[in-house]
Amino acid sequence: MPMIDADGCLINVSVEGRDDGPTLMMSNSLGCTLQMWEPQMKALTQAFRVIRYDRRGHGKSSAPPGPYSMERFGRDVLAILDDLNIEKVHWCGLSMGGMIGQWLGANAPERMGKIILSNTACYYPDPTNWLNRIKAVKEGGIAAVADTVIAGWLTADFREREPQTTANMKAMLLATPVQGYLACCEALSTLDQRAFLPKINSPTLVIAGRHDTATPVAAGEFIRSQIPSASLTILDAAHISNVEQPHAFTDAGDRLPDATLNPRPAMDDRKRSDDGMAQRRNGTGRRLGR
Repeated sequence: MPMIDADGCLINVSVEGRDDGPTLMMSNSLGCTLQMWEPQMKALTQAFRVIRYDRRGHGKSSAPPGPYSMERFGRDVLAILDDLNIEKVHWCGLSMGGMIGQWLGANAPERMGKIILSNTACYYPDPTNWLNRIKAVKEGGIAAVADTVIAGWLTADFREREPQTTANMKAMLLATPVQGYLACCEALSTLDQRAFLPKINSPTLVIAGRHDTATPVAAGEFIRSQIPSASLTILDAAHISNVEQPHAFTDAGDRLPDATLNPRPAMDDRKRSDDGMAQRRNGTGRRLGR
């Protein structure tokens, strides 16, 4: 896996799948690493070149001091694409990954193909829950909130049926660097991207979880109503819907024009241009090794 330098922060990146296929980039939830997408990888790598990465503050990526912001996260993505010499990608982001997708769709539309915004929000009118979580983590570490977070990620029925998967998800959360987790929570506490949504022109699928209390169906319905080319599908899941309903999540891509997650064999939206990349990068991305 390459480590890519995004303005001094090393980002852990994985590239798998078909070299001659369209490129799909996947972005994780708060407290998760790129491993959260494992349930989709077997199917997606047969059709796509799949890029996954650990957001700054997570996994094997660096966790520099905050503040973080959606713009900063979005520019990290652009640094990854520039370093890999990829002009345009389809996007699939869950929770924070969906928030980053909103920023990219509005601010870097030429880099985005079709977009999936899953289990996400564009605005938190009251920061109290985030401020309470920040306080709890500062006092007791991520372990102080882990059980509550997991209860929001996965339904009680799923946790009972799949104890090993649940344990793996909890271990992923607990391994998150505290400094990075806190900086992300602080960014979320001030989230307001409502003005970006009408600027997103990409065909967009919004996915919501019927049992998601973190980003409820109403949040997904609002996003769908504000993006001109958006549709909405609801899965029988809590917050981490790709883990709880892996097949339904992958199949939901068929609701997008040209079937984003199951593309026609001839479709390839990946465009490479050495000259264009050289002009765009301006030194923002630099690969340090594999």
